[in-house]
Amino acid sequence: MDRMFRVLGFWTGIFAVMFYLGHMPQTSLLFFGQTGFFILLSYLKLSERMYIYIFGAYLTVFFVGFTYWSTFMMTPGAGGH
Repeated sequence: MDRMFRVLGFWTGIFAVMFYLGHMPQTSLLFFGQTGFFILLSYLKLSERMYIYIFGAYLTVFFVGFTYWSTFMMTPGAGGH
C-alpha cells in the first residue's frame, strides 16, 4: 500500500509541473503540497488499514472542497477570457 502512495505522489508531481508550466501557480502549489503529503505518508510504513483510512479522509476532504468550490465560488456562464 505504501507503494501506491508513492505512485499518487508521482502523478500529483507530474500534474504540479504541468500546472506550473501552464502558468497556474496556485494550482501548482496545491499539487506540490499533495505530492509532499503522499510521498511523506508512503515512507511511514503504516498498516494497510491506516492507509485506507487516510485515503478515505483525503477523498472526503477533496469532495467537500470541490463541491463547495463548484457550488459557491464558480459563477455560471462567466467565461470572461
